Amino acid sequence: MRLDKFLKVSRLIKRRPLAKQVADQGRIKINDLQAKASSNLTVGDQVEIKFGQTILTIQIEELKDHVKKDEATDLYKIIKEEKVE
Repeated sequence: MRLDKFLKVSRLIKRRPLAKQVADQGRIKINDLQAKASSNLTVGDQVEIKFGQTILTIQIEELKDHVKKDEATDLYKIIKEEKVE
């Protein structure tokens, strides 16, 4: 599954164009490598996302095309969340 679609389906980022923009700005890494919006994800990948002053590191648990709102957090596990100054 593409990175931008996963971020939208998991509701980490609300819109797919915004997910593409964040990736194009170099604020997302997959397994410590710079990611593009078109990068393919697999179960077990670690994704690091920079949201302003926060860096969120997650591990991919499941890949689904459609999920209900309350099931979205089942797609990933938060490994680390840190504030950067």
